[in-house]
Amino acid sequence: MLLSLTVNNFTLVEHLHTEFQPGMTAITGETGAGKSLILDALGMALGDRGDTSRIRRGKDKLDVTALFSIAANPRARAWLAHNELLDGDDCMLRRTLSAEGRSRGFINGQPATMQQLQQLGEMMIDIHSQHEHQSLLVRETHRHLLDAFCGCQPLAGKVAELFRHWQDTRSRLAALRGSADELEARRALLRFQLEELDQLALEPDELEQLEREQRVLANGEQILRDSHQILALCKEGDDGDILSLLSRAQQLLHAMADKSSHLLEAETLLDSAFIQVDEASREIQHHIDGFDISPERLQEVEARLSLVYQLARKHKIHPSELSAFHRGLAEELDALGGAGNNLDTLAALETEQEKALSQAERELSKKRARAASQFGALVNEQLQSLAMAAASLDVRLSPEDTHTSHGRELVEFLVRTNPGQPHMPLNRVASGGELSRISLAIQVIAARHTAIPTLVFDEVDVGVGGAVAEVVGRLLRELGEKGQVICVTHLPQVASCAHNHLIASKTTGEESAESELNSIAGKQRVSEIARMLGGSKITRQTLAHAAEMLSLSAQAE
Repeated sequence: MLLSLTVNNFTLVEHLHTEFQPGMTAITGETGAGKSLILDALGMALGDRGDTSRIRRGKDKLDVTALFSIAANPRARAWLAHNELLDGDDCMLRRTLSAEGRSRGFINGQPATMQQLQQLGEMMIDIHSQHEHQSLLVRETHRHLLDAFCGCQPLAGKVAELFRHWQDTRSRLAALRGSADELEARRALLRFQLEELDQLALEPDELEQLEREQRVLANGEQILRDSHQILALCKEGDDGDILSLLSRAQQLLHAMADKSSHLLEAETLLDSAFIQVDEASREIQHHIDGFDISPERLQEVEARLSLVYQLARKHKIHPSELSAFHRGLAEELDALGGAGNNLDTLAALETEQEKALSQAERELSKKRARAASQFGALVNEQLQSLAMAAASLDVRLSPEDTHTSHGRELVEFLVRTNPGQPHMPLNRVASGGELSRISLAIQVIAARHTAIPTLVFDEVDVGVGGAVAEVVGRLLRELGEKGQVICVTHLPQVASCAHNHLIASKTTGEESAESELNSIAGKQRVSEIARMLGGSKITRQTLAHAAEMLSLSAQAE
């Protein structure tokens, strides 16, 4: 519900802070005192179009803040959570408008668009007046009201969910069918590429081994010559070899007497060197004995490498990536190979989902059809008590040709205000005052099921008086007992039924005027009801009448 409204620099208001209570709140005051300014300011907080002429004269910008409790409003909480704007059980909507026309919105202190303010506001408050927030003129609202009345909101939600799933499957199926030729072409290409790579059958680390073998075979003669030369240097050389020289050095050291520690160390090192050179010579000899210069093998290796390099260039990858590329193509072909099965699976799923959707739609249509006449009859009874004896509401269900997210019918409230006229859409028939009373009648019937906690009625009592005004007051009080109702009224019969009473007043100075809104009770409230009864001249009789009206309203509770 609405907890408070803070207004700065809005037309006649320089600063105003008003707190609101549960139940029915009446806003009264003399003509021009600023009763409707409160609702206009509230509309700004809810995302109405900004008008710089609303900025108080001499000020740079206006600022309006509305604070709501959302503890018992799951729909608003879910919206806030989805948009990452939820901050406890209260929700603050703020709107600023500069003299340059720059408009800014905020939800719980975070920047928000005007569309977001409007979307959230419609979940928390419904303003019934000649106002752009009048939800009754939106056909979608008619469906929500009827579904709430017949208790089929969960079923309507199920239909919407089934429709989304069916649409998603249908889109995927259409996309898969549309790309069938492309998929077959891709499969053919993959099969051809895989056949080439399968024939190559490149083993792990084979490329590295082939490149190493190719280098050895290509340089075989030079390697063999160098190996023989190294062997000759180590031993059996014509001009002396390393082993012969080391042996001679060993003999000299061995023959020395009284060798120093340095010579002893040198002798040990020479012995070790002799052994290592001798072992190296044997390894070189083994290499020479086993070395095979094979032109045929070199040709085979180079042909194999040429095929590897050719396929790598064809696929524009490095030769070392061929094995991984090969695996990737095989995996893709496996996935695409199941596309035919996917097509059949999706087609079967789409059929199954449409069957479930159709069944839920039929069930929803039956419930709506049963509720439509009952809802219309109850509203029409209420219209009789609101001095609209000739008015008639018809809840029209128009079949849809295709599946929709809201079922297989359009729900629309059609109204007739005079005998002999056809039922027509509300915005084409009802005047502002009539629309307010029609809205009141509908809301009274739907009050126990509506998800909107705060209802605002502006001048719903236009054109009525006497007993009808008392009925309007009682109806508004009944709504207030189930939630929160804020009503701008000029009728004492309506104001006296309120649980809370706010009075608008205007103070006029030499250069400016200022509107205020204050809570009244007790004698002040009696005086205000008396003023509404008797005008500027208040007598003891009117005061007594006002006190009696308030007393009767309290006793009726």
